[in-house]
Amino acid sequence: MSEFEERIVELESRQAFQDDTIQALNDALVEQQKLIERLQLQVQALAKRQEEVSPFGVTQDEAPPPHY
Repeated sequence: MSEFEERIVELESRQAFQDDTIQALNDALVEQQKLIERLQLQVQALAKRQEEVSPFGVTQDEAPPPHY
């Protein structure tokens, strides 16, 4: 093989490796996005439950309990 052919083979090998790496990173990113979306839904559900349990919320003007 000539030097030129060897360089082409090397570049093709690098490109194949980079393609695999990009695909793996993309797959990880998709899974992380799905997880983030699930976590956001859970936080929203928890916030809604908290509002239902304590509809008036805690105001800043309330004095701290006597044991503080």
